[in-house]
Amino acid sequence: MFSTIATYHQQLLSGETTCVAMVNHYLEQINKNRHLNAFVEVYAEEVIQKAAALDAKQKKTGITGRLHGVVIGIKDVLAYKDHTLTAGSKILKGFISVYNATSIQRLLDEDAIIIGNCNCDEFAMGSTNENSAYGNVLNAADETKVPGGSSGGSAVAVQASMCMISLGSDTGGSVRQPADFCGIIGLKPTYGRISRYGLIAYASSFDQIGIFSKNIADLTLALEVISGEDEYDSTALPSSLRAPSLNPIEEDSLTNKKYKIAYFKEALYHPSLDKEIKENILSLINQLHSDGHTVEPIEFDLLDHIVPAYYVLTTAEASSNLSRFDGVRYGHQTTQPVADLNEFYKCNRSEGFGKEVKRRILLGTFVLSAGHYDAYFSKAQQVRRLLVNKTNLVFSEYDALIMPTAPTTAIPIGSNSDDPIAMYLADIYTVFANLTGLPAISIPLFKHSNGMPFGLQVLTNKLQEETLLQLSNSLLKKYKVNG
Repeated sequence: MFSTIATYHQQLLSGETTCVAMVNHYLEQINKNRHLNAFVEVYAEEVIQKAAALDAKQKKTGITGRLHGVVIGIKDVLAYKDHTLTAGSKILKGFISVYNATSIQRLLDEDAIIIGNCNCDEFAMGSTNENSAYGNVLNAADETKVPGGSSGGSAVAVQASMCMISLGSDTGGSVRQPADFCGIIGLKPTYGRISRYGLIAYASSFDQIGIFSKNIADLTLALEVISGEDEYDSTALPSSLRAPSLNPIEEDSLTNKKYKIAYFKEALYHPSLDKEIKENILSLINQLHSDGHTVEPIEFDLLDHIVPAYYVLTTAEASSNLSRFDGVRYGHQTTQPVADLNEFYKCNRSEGFGKEVKRRILLGTFVLSAGHYDAYFSKAQQVRRLLVNKTNLVFSEYDALIMPTAPTTAIPIGSNSDDPIAMYLADIYTVFANLTGLPAISIPLFKHSNGMPFGLQVLTNKLQEETLLQLSNSLLKKYKVNG
């Protein structure tokens, strides 16, 4: 029923469909797929009214908003005024947002319809969507498998056609990895490309709002709408630093332009990487060579340092960011009798936070503590600096960098629940982009013999989303494996 936003708008103008009809279709899809647990809350009555208002508006003025009637799901970490916002956590149960995130306001300003908020790992901490207070999200491709995390609900909402596009957040791969597991497209833009105002913070120097879609054109349009400077976020990049244009997507850019692409040899020959994933990417590299592109291996001796550096730095930031959730002004409050304020805090946080959030707060507090700061936090910052220097060298010579998105396809539910280290190591290919602030995308090119989809991760230099999206679009059109 839906292919692209451009086609949808043509159908609206021709009278083939209406916003109300489309909203009802997606509400039916959500109801049909309720067992997947992708949505925390669906705004059914509200979106029907909004759709009717847009249909009436179209009759008077035509389509004026770039996202007119586009049905969007949002991750439960983005503030949407007068709607619940819980970050998948008991500690924020029943909390109602009092303002709109900048990204949400920009969607609404272009006449988008937000159909509901999507399930996620608690406070965006997790890679499987098994850490939510609302329970597991199931992968629509195989319901015994995880959808990836932390933005698993947002990914499944697009995967199972419960909305047209969705927003997630990506701190260490939380958009790209679930996109990989679910067989859709997931983009993490340059750090600062999209304002973080109204995004519940996990690790402020890593967090970035990302976008899920089934095609590059829709993703590009959504990125254009929500990106740009923001007076409420000092890290949001000013308009003068934006790429000159993200449209039009060049259909034949692989034919007309010969790209120079790098890959980390250590990444493709790492022992954790599934053999079939490696073989498919190596085969793609050979095809790109045959088509006249330059694809070269480069040395990268820091691969095994990036996950430890990432978890030291992000947990340190999380231990600070999550200190505000104490149950005093809002959120969960204990019913246990308490002797003093300190015990009140302790009970609220012990009861409200889940196991994974507690683990990361404790780890972050430890690495920031006296006697350990230099040994852990300072060293991790040095690794981050080395990684930035490395990327500057790479992109002085190459247009793009390719690597796997994840070391395996979607894993069975519960398979790593007792081994957090194994879960953390699964982020080996995605955290690099967050440590360096690079834009990165996962595109669904392949299908494994086990029946599950998997993708290719493509990275470009900061602010080079135009190149990233054009290259990704061309790769999808020319090399995507059907099935």
